[in-house]
Order: sequence, then structure tokens, then C-alpha cells
Amino acid sequence: MKILVVGGGGREHALVWKLKQSPHVTAIFCAPGNAGISQLATSVPIKVSEQKALVEFAKAQNIDLTVVGPDDALAAGIVDFFQANGLRVFGPNQAAAQLESSKVFAKDFMKRHGIPTARSQSFEESAEALRYCQGLSYPVVVKADGLALGKGVIIAETVEEAALAIHEIMELRKFGDAGRRVVIEEFLLGEECSIHALVDGKNYLLFPGAQDHKRAFDGDQGPNTGGMGTFSPPSKLLTPELENAIREQVLDRFIAGLRADGMDYRGMLFPGIMVTSDGPKVLEFNCRFGDPETQVLLTRLKGDLLELLEATIDGRLHEVSAEWRPEPAVCVVMASGGYPGSYPTGLPIAGLDVLSDAITVFHAGTRLEDEHFVTAGGRVLGVTALGADLSQARGCAYEAVAAIKFENAHFRRDIGAKGLKV
Repeated sequence: MKILVVGGGGREHALVWKLKQSPHVTAIFCAPGNAGISQLATSVPIKVSEQKALVEFAKAQNIDLTVVGPDDALAAGIVDFFQANGLRVFGPNQAAAQLESSKVFAKDFMKRHGIPTARSQSFEESAEALRYCQGLSYPVVVKADGLALGKGVIIAETVEEAALAIHEIMELRKFGDAGRRVVIEEFLLGEECSIHALVDGKNYLLFPGAQDHKRAFDGDQGPNTGGMGTFSPPSKLLTPELENAIREQVLDRFIAGLRADGMDYRGMLFPGIMVTSDGPKVLEFNCRFGDPETQVLLTRLKGDLLELLEATIDGRLHEVSAEWRPEPAVCVVMASGGYPGSYPTGLPIAGLDVLSDAITVFHAGTRLEDEHFVTAGGRVLGVTALGADLSQARGCAYEAVAAIKFENAHFRRDIGAKGLKV
């Protein structure tokens, strides 16, 4: 089979890396890809947003399956466009992808189908939102309705901070059209857990859990980012009892909600879960593989990813299963200094050639200049390691991070530390 992966980040590098291991794959392409992906697949210089050009390429190359990585492509209806052109594609259609592209849509779905989530209100006018904030207890969470690269969520400690967040989102349009509406919701106390499940419209296949680290700095301080690292499994957090609760209260009700609403959802579902004293509550739905969760999950997947994706498209998830390596995996993101704010690019990257075979480095923001890797984004690399236990996996990952050098490299030093606490 000939495969096209759409996207150019660390998630797509992990997808290419795993799909290339399938005995069914004869050729693999990635549009637009990055410098690391180009070592495994043929990079195609077509942007994610250029749907017509992507379809033309897929037809010209007789691509058997296209796998869509980024949320914005799904929100823009790339799956619908490929299907309308008779092409096989993995990912939810545009209507289903609203569960990620609109927090208002997702909140309404959760309320309608009894999926536990934070209490919230949505607003289209900033003045209304400001009035609502006057009577709240703090902290509260202010969210841009649309897609904002994981950065459109602001925790406001005071009414003044909430007012500033509303002003930046709705008036200054800090996140563009994503800020046409806001959702204001209660602040949930607990620990976050990332859940991934393939959904074929009627069935789901649950992946192991992972725990992301969204804040920029150690100790979960600083602004939200797209993700500074992750580990899997979060066994101290995701107990068998909690997993059962997530199945019954989130995934089973999600499938029932699809049926009740007549929604055809086929793809990866990635709910962000807050584990509270009242049980699991959904923070948000994502309609694609997480980043950097994919890096640790696919490192642990023993079987053929392609077979799982095919079963999802064909509505056959009840016929397949997945095997997972018992060893924990840790991914530490090395970011450009200044991320998630402004940062320079084009900085040489050294040390990638001296790493052991136990390390897998997934490229996110890189490019090649004169056959040398340089930085080309905010999140640059996802340094990923397996270990006999979590402590060993962390040690291997951070040893590799210490060997990789680029100017003003920024990374958290506490990825996975939560999993070691008694």
C-alpha cells in the first residue's frame, strides 16, 4: 500500500515512523513533512491547507490511504473532500470534527448525553461575558471557542484577569476567528490524563493512558503550550477503577450520543480528562492523535498501526485488538527559547548522531540546511525513550536531551515526575 500522511509535526513523524513498520506499506509520503520525516518518507511540498493540491497528488500517485494529522485540516473538511474524490482517508469528517473545532458544540454534546464535564456558559458578546464573570468564584477558565494550537485556554485567578482574557480573545482577536465566542467554565481541581480511543462509529478501541505536561515551565507553571512532554502509562493515576469509569461515563456515552445524534464519527478520539474527587470529567474533545501523546503511545504499540486504522474506517474495530509493550515510555519536548511566545529559527542542532538505539527522536520544528538539521518551530524535538520502569525511561530520555544542543533550547526537567510520587 502507498500511504500519504498529512502534517509536519512530531505527531506526524511518529505516525510515519510506525506506519513504515507495517509489512503492508510499500511507499510512504508526507505533506509537508519536516527534516526528520524526510529520513523515513518522501516529503511533499504541499501545505496542509492546500486540499485540492493534496487530492491531485494522491490521485497522481495512486495513494491507497491518507492519514490526516492536524486538527485544522480536519476542521476545514479535508476528509469530506478526499471522500468526495473517491479517496480513502483516515479521520473524522467536518461535521464530527466540530467536537474539537468548537468548544461550544462539544459542551452542548456532552451536556445532552450526560458526559461529565465542568459547568460552563458560552458567549458571543464580550459585554455579556464580562457581566457573567462579575458573579463567579475564582479561579475560572476562559476558553476561545475555536482552534488555537492548544493555547486558547486561560486560567483567570481574579475577575480582572478574566476581563483581560475576554478582551484579548474577543476584542483583540489574539487567536483570530477562534475567539468569536468564548466558553467560561468552572476551574476543576485534579490531575489531567490523556485518553485515546479509535472510534468506528459504533465501537471503540481504547489505547493506554498518557499524561501530558501543558504548561511551559517546571511544576506546571507558566503559559499553556501545545505540550512539553508526556509519559505512558500514568499507572498511579489511571487505575483499573478509573479506566472503567472513563469507559462507562465517557466513551460508552459518547458512542450512544453519536447514535442519538446521527453523527458518523470515524477516527481517533482524544478526550482530555481531569481526574477530580468527583470522578473523571472531560475538559475537551480532540478529534485526532495527540501531540506529544502519539510519540509515547506508538513507541509502546507492538502491532500494526495500519491494520487498526483500516479497521476504524471500515467499522471493524470489534474484530481487532492491540498489543502494548509493558515498558513505560517518556517523551521530553525540546523547544525553542521563548516558546510559546516568539522565538528565533534556523539555529543549528547538534548531538543527534551520538544517541543510542534506545532513543527515538521525533522531529517537530526542524528543517535541513546544507544537509544539517536546524530549528524551524516552537516545539523542535520530542526525545522519546522506553525503560524497564518509569525512572529508567526518564533517565534515558534526559540523558539524550543533555546530549542534544541548540542555542537557548528550552525543556521541562520534571516530565514523568508525577508518575514517581508515592
